[in-house]
Amino acid sequence: MHRLEEAWRSPLRILLLPFSLLFGLLVRIRRFFYRCGLLESTRLPVPVVIVGNITAGGSGKTPLVMALAKTLSKKGLHPGIVSRGYGGKASRPIPVEESSCPEDVGDEPILLRKAGFPVWVGRKRGQAARQLLDAHPECDILLGDDGLQHYALCRDFEIAVIDASRGLGNGLLLPAGPLREPPGRLKQVNAIVLNGGGFPLESPPPAFGMKLSGNRFISLDHPEISANAAEFSGKLIHAIAGIGNPDRFFADLAALGLQFTPHSFPDHYPYRAEDLAFENCDIILMTEKDAIKCEGFAPGKCWFLQVAAEIDPGLAELILKTLGMTNGS
Repeated sequence: MHRLEEAWRSPLRILLLPFSLLFGLLVRIRRFFYRCGLLESTRLPVPVVIVGNITAGGSGKTPLVMALAKTLSKKGLHPGIVSRGYGGKASRPIPVEESSCPEDVGDEPILLRKAGFPVWVGRKRGQAARQLLDAHPECDILLGDDGLQHYALCRDFEIAVIDASRGLGNGLLLPAGPLREPPGRLKQVNAIVLNGGGFPLESPPPAFGMKLSGNRFISLDHPEISANAAEFSGKLIHAIAGIGNPDRFFADLAALGLQFTPHSFPDHYPYRAEDLAFENCDIILMTEKDAIKCEGFAPGKCWFLQVAAEIDPGLAELILKTLGMTNGS
C-alpha cells in the first residue's frame, strides 16, 4: 500500500489512468448487475446498516461500528455485527469469540467481539449474517463492518466514513488513486462520517463528526494495569502501527507529549516476535488492533493505547428515524 500511495502522489499515476478507467467501468457494470437483479442480493429479516468507505485503506470504520453498536444497545436494540474478516483465512462463515485467532477471523472482528456483541465473519456476508441470526435470534439490527461495495448483502442504511486527514486523495480510482468507487457514490449514501475534523463536501447526505480519543495505555501482559503518557517520561520508546493510517496513531502519541521512534507496517500485518526486537528500547507502544496480533510473544514492555470513537448522537437518531425504529423496536 505504501508504494501505491507514493505512486498516487507522483506523475506515475498518469501511466495508471487507463487501468483506472477500466476499473471504473467494471465497478459500474457490477453495480448495474446487482441493481437490475442479474446478480443476487441477500435480503435479511432485520434492518442492515452498512459502514464502509470509498477509499482503500483504513478510515475509522471499525471504531464507528463499535460506537454505533453501543449506542443502539443503549436505546434498547440488540445489534449483531458481520464482517469480511480481512486478514483471516476462514473459508466459511464462523462466529468470532474473544479467544479466536486473528489468523482465522481477522484482527478487527476480535476487537468488536471483545466489546460484547455477537460477531460473525465470512467471505459471503449474507450467509454469515443468516447464521448469526440463527445463533442469536434476539438480534434485531445488523451492522456491516466495511461492506459498502459488498452489494450481495442488501442494506437499509449506508454510512460512508472519510478520514478527514487524507480525504479522497487525488480523486482517482484504483490503481491510479485510492478510490474504490467514484466520488459521486457519496451522494447515494444515507450519511457521511468525517473522522478527525472537517472536510469540504459537495454531497446531499448529512455529515456527522467523529473523533478517536484516549489517553490511557494498557499493559499487554497485565491488562488490569494502565498508565498515562507521563509515566513513560524519560523512557526510550518505540511505536508500531499496522493500520490503514499509521500517521494518525503517531500524531496521537505526539499530542500526548511522547517522544518515540515510529515504525509503520502494512494494514492487518501479521506480526512476529522479531518485529518487536528493537535495540535501545524501554517501552513499545501500539494500537489495540496491533496488540491482538502480538499477544503471546510480545515482550513485557508492550502497551497499547485504548481509544474510543466519539460520534455525533444525531447519527444514531437518523438511523432509527430512517428505519422506523424511533421507539427502539
